[in-house]
Amino acid sequence: MADAILTLNAGSSSIKFALFARGAAIPRQPELVGQIDGIGAAGGQPAHFKARDASGDVLDDIDLELAGPADSQHKSALAFLVDWLHRHEAGWRIAGVGHRVVHGAQQFSQPIVLDSAMVDALRGFIRLAPLHQPHNLAGIDALSAALPGISQVACFDTAFHRSQPEVAQLFALPRAITAQGVRRYGFHGLSYEYIAEVLPQHVAAERAHGRVIVAHLGNGASMCAMRGLKSQASTMGFTAVDGLMMGTRTGNLDPGVLLYLMDYLRMDAKALTRLLYKESGLLGVSGISQDMRVLLDSAAPEAHEAVQLFCYRIVREIGSLVAALDGLDALVFTGGIGEHGAPVRALVCAQLGWLGLRLDHVANAANATRISAADSEIDACVIPTNEEWIIARHTADLIP
Repeated sequence: MADAILTLNAGSSSIKFALFARGAAIPRQPELVGQIDGIGAAGGQPAHFKARDASGDVLDDIDLELAGPADSQHKSALAFLVDWLHRHEAGWRIAGVGHRVVHGAQQFSQPIVLDSAMVDALRGFIRLAPLHQPHNLAGIDALSAALPGISQVACFDTAFHRSQPEVAQLFALPRAITAQGVRRYGFHGLSYEYIAEVLPQHVAAERAHGRVIVAHLGNGASMCAMRGLKSQASTMGFTAVDGLMMGTRTGNLDPGVLLYLMDYLRMDAKALTRLLYKESGLLGVSGISQDMRVLLDSAAPEAHEAVQLFCYRIVREIGSLVAALDGLDALVFTGGIGEHGAPVRALVCAQLGWLGLRLDHVANAANATRISAADSEIDACVIPTNEEWIIARHTADLIP
């Protein structure tokens, strides 16, 4: 049997997994990859499980009936996944499991091998990420029980941003509050780490190590300003609801709006959480869908306005990040929308001519790696992200 690394990304409504062969180097293509979507879906809709092998052939594509509230459904989904892996791991011996963990606070700036004390420390960060950290920990608990004695590694979405200057991480709040951990953390760090890893393969070294903005655009969306392939600033802050407009999240919002909603609409914390995370963004503005593909295909004016607002917010935040970097050498699009949403990229780049960015419209329509024109002063690229590979590599490096 050959050794393999299992990666697990247990989110609020989905669980993603991948199995990578372990050798002298971790291959970028996994042997198995899949996910469970729709956990805790409204209206009693079933969750859905789909898995593929290395050649892309579908191994399973089925609905899952997960009864009970969302927390119970997560446990059932993890139990199903563990059982499925046991039935499909023939020929592979799992040597280690790497977990995406949303929050490492200020304490963890590198991946760590987990033990009971470390897991307890991560539970202490639930207050910083109550919508995500519990699911990450549930994945750790489930795999620890299913694979006793197998090393587990935590890879943090916040870690990449710990290289930011202190001033970029602060809020203008009293020190007694910021001392309690209320600061800008930034997220999507595993995605940005991957882009930093491969960017020198796609643009000249001077530009790759220069002033770069990476736009991770998907149902969750953020941007990161990098210099020397290190994070300097991010659009996301204390939580993953800050910054850009997203599929169902508001992004940046005047805090006075929340005070108004509390005072005049009598909305409590639970209602505000639902509004900010689940009912806003592309879905809220369009009233149609959170899926950018649906909105781009729609003739409804509300869909058009949602797309325009999404792109406008990206351009506004790019301006802020350019100021933080004192210029720009390269712009990278990644994530589901960033990699496949040519109209979105075109709308964004059309408003960046003042930076000297000129788009190659043919290359952009083809989702080519380089989409900037030959005479563009700024390199613009489309680079698919690979968070799972980053997790697998870190895990392989840390386990015996």
